[in-house]
Amino acid sequence: MANVDATTKSSFDRAEEIKLLANEAFKANKYTQAIDLYSQAINENSQNAVYWANRALAHTKLEEYGSAIQDATKAIEIDPKYSKGYYRRGAAYLAMGKLKEALKDFQQVKKISPNDPDAAKKLKECEKAVLKLKFEEAIAVHDSDRRSIADAIDFHSIDVEPQYTGARIDGEVVTLKFVKKMIDDFKNQKCLHKRYAYQIVLQAREMLRAMPSLVDITVRDGDHFTVCGDIHGQFYDLLNIFKLNGLPSEENPYLFNGDFVDRGSFSLEVILTLFAFKCMSPSAIHLARGNHESKNMNKIYGFEGEVRSKLSETFVELFAEVFCCLPLAHVMNDKVFVVHGGLFSVDGVKLSDIRAIDRFCEPPEEGLMCELLWSDPQPHLGRGPSKRGVGLSFGADVTKRFLQENNLDLVVRSHEVKDEGYEIEHDGRLITVFSAPNYCDQMGNKGAFLRFKAPDMKPDIVTFSAVPHPDVKPMAYANNFLRMFS
Repeated sequence: MANVDATTKSSFDRAEEIKLLANEAFKANKYTQAIDLYSQAINENSQNAVYWANRALAHTKLEEYGSAIQDATKAIEIDPKYSKGYYRRGAAYLAMGKLKEALKDFQQVKKISPNDPDAAKKLKECEKAVLKLKFEEAIAVHDSDRRSIADAIDFHSIDVEPQYTGARIDGEVVTLKFVKKMIDDFKNQKCLHKRYAYQIVLQAREMLRAMPSLVDITVRDGDHFTVCGDIHGQFYDLLNIFKLNGLPSEENPYLFNGDFVDRGSFSLEVILTLFAFKCMSPSAIHLARGNHESKNMNKIYGFEGEVRSKLSETFVELFAEVFCCLPLAHVMNDKVFVVHGGLFSVDGVKLSDIRAIDRFCEPPEEGLMCELLWSDPQPHLGRGPSKRGVGLSFGADVTKRFLQENNLDLVVRSHEVKDEGYEIEHDGRLITVFSAPNYCDQMGNKGAFLRFKAPDMKPDIVTFSAVPHPDVKPMAYANNFLRMFS
């Protein structure tokens, strides 16, 4: 009996030592390492609610909200009076936009800690957010009855004040001269006049609306093509990509693979720059939808607030409409499948099935469109639940079958921050590329982009570090309530 107690004590001691190491990794923003260490502590002592709640917080930092909810729920099961379990789960629900579920958890936090002023403040904010949501739901117009906001806008009728000294579009054509002037103005934190912002967004909408849900790209022999991952409002890092790799043009084409906006506080500058290049030369730049090109994400993570602050409420509605026009995936030279998120919960999905998706809507919570935008690869075979709580995780066998069934060579996707800006997985058949270095000013990761050259279409990977930007913090325009937990 004494030996058993000694063994248990030793295991508990090891768990505490590992937890302290995990805490240090967390403080250093090494969240993946922290998760691994908390997991080791849990293996030594699975009945400590603190370890589960701490791992939940680390998952939240990596935007793995599904895993965070699972861990926080386990902490609550172990100790139903442990307020941090409810707090962590509520924060994860909040990050997913599930306000009603979050409210229940924050009510429980207040019940357990009635004299905690912080808990009371956050509960009050959550209650206000849920009331606002209910009001918005009550007055919402059904999509089938909704009129296009774009059809109600005539940018020609908007006067430009004589004192405006910024970039101007002469007539209907967006030129390289205009785009360069606009970029210079943005670098100096000057705004584009709303007449020209409307013109760019409306012209981009017409182009995107005419495109199929799956776009075929042809790269001629000897030519090259660049694929970039998430930018997330990091405008100055976008300019650094152009400095390293050249501006978009017919001779130097790009594909930006979703998540242009949110998190970073220069999202409007990013999206107007990308749309302006699209208007200037449609074949110079291709744009795919990411999971953050959606109303729900934009409402939470900053883009809606930024657009409202820098332009107007009408632009909020307009961008939401235009994001529904973005294609969902691209195929380069019948070899490389490029998508923001990943693959599917069922085998046998053909490229023709993706082409047939009616994408002109907000992303659903299940089905092919959802999975294209939200899914992630996993290291083991088969399929599993999503660590994000939306979509799924898929293994190398799923990737291999999809490529074989569609006569493709490679999957390129984005959606996940990577320390080196990229990661090659699934026996070399899948590459993740992420182009927002030092994501949210705290992750310390590199950014990357991929350069393909025809005819072999093998990726040349270029990595880069973050560059300085003006002192505007990430999430500066985000939902006030969410910022309380970030």
